[in-house]
Amino acid sequence: MPELIGRYRVRRRLGSGAFATVWLADDDVLRTPVAVKVLADNWAHQSDIRARFTEEARIMRRAESDRLVRVLDVGELPDGRPYLVMTYASGGTLAERLSAGPLPPPEAMRIAAELARGVAMLHELGVVHRDLTPSNVLFAGAGPAERVLVGDLGLAKALAHASGFTVVAGSPGYMAPEQARVGGGIDARADVYALGALTYHMLTGRPPTLPASVRDVASAAAMPVARPSKVRAGVPPRVDPVVLRALQPSPGKRWPSALAFADALDTAAAAPVRPRVRIRRLLLVPALVAAVGSAGTAAASAPPTGLRWVRVADDTGGLSVSVPVTWAKQLRASGWNPQAIRLPAGHAPGLLVGSNLTTYSDPASAVPGVFVGASRALRTGVPALPDHSGCVQEPDRRFTIGSWTAHVRRWSGCGGTSISFSEAIMSATTVGYALYVQVRQVDGVDHTEEIIRSLRTGNSLAPEV
Repeated sequence: MPELIGRYRVRRRLGSGAFATVWLADDDVLRTPVAVKVLADNWAHQSDIRARFTEEARIMRRAESDRLVRVLDVGELPDGRPYLVMTYASGGTLAERLSAGPLPPPEAMRIAAELARGVAMLHELGVVHRDLTPSNVLFAGAGPAERVLVGDLGLAKALAHASGFTVVAGSPGYMAPEQARVGGGIDARADVYALGALTYHMLTGRPPTLPASVRDVASAAAMPVARPSKVRAGVPPRVDPVVLRALQPSPGKRWPSALAFADALDTAAAAPVRPRVRIRRLLLVPALVAAVGSAGTAAASAPPTGLRWVRVADDTGGLSVSVPVTWAKQLRASGWNPQAIRLPAGHAPGLLVGSNLTTYSDPASAVPGVFVGASRALRTGVPALPDHSGCVQEPDRRFTIGSWTAHVRRWSGCGGTSISFSEAIMSATTVGYALYVQVRQVDGVDHTEEIIRSLRTGNSLAPEV
């Protein structure tokens, strides 16, 4: 392991592939971690490979998007090997998450839609990725504001020059059938196929096809693909046609663009709140005494006069929270993966409610909402709460609700706007789990404490955590 790469002090290796090795390093000048990608020695003197390495940096630099890994610097080692300095994605890769098995369907569809929008950014630049795999999907940030990043553009190619590739390029299981044909032309719909394959993998735990070699991709992809809902119980049948259309062997039968695929996923994933909730004017309810009933229950004090509030619950029925009714337009209630805040991977009760969950993961989007997730790991592990850069951090707050203690951090004035974020960890000595809460507000009014005090958990929640 090198001690230094240029001025960057190396910590450890993050991963390696056929062409390059990626190291985690520290930029001691700017005091931030970075990822440094170094071209392998055996390829450093191949002019075409060096040119591809340089083109990858140019594409990422030109994009300047929060949906793509960014290039911060370039350089060359004394032995002639070039390197790229990139943003460090602290949330790891999709491959690491999939090593524990398939993802909860709502999480899989959210990640797939965000990934598709990142790929659409590449297509807008006139670039096709050609090698979308779980290892090339990265995560930055934590919690509901987590960002999905497209990485490793080593095989990316300008669409204008993609009509006659002379070599097969891509990864079996994710590459479109036309990529397996030498000299076959490809366009953005090749990436749409890969997006479908990644979504299928996240939903079912395996790619849609597993050919023995690259030669078999075309014939394997032409075979009927089992519907995701038939492969794994719990996958909503309404997502089947969305994914299977992306996996059509013929490019003309697929979704016409990555953005169209993302929009279709959002439509399939979004569940209307109305069938799940009971609307009532909480201003008519007198103040309640906290922690009434079971030891795992926190009750609410009345929210401010004049607001209409609604109570929403997760699929277990053991976790619920009240929010302003204008926020409660979409609900995802089938749980969460605590790995999102760097805790051990798994599935636990949780819900996300907001006015528009399609754009909720964009920190700059003016979308109010609330996320609540339960986890036993929160009692013993230290979560990686989001660092809301561009916001003003306010003093921490701590208050009690019966046997529960809430530790709240709050950021306001994000990006010079009225957007604010509150992050809270709630714990109680009477239960074996804790709660992670994020409140996102856009009107300059802080409802954090009212929302947290409205949280309720029941005895039915404990066996599910």
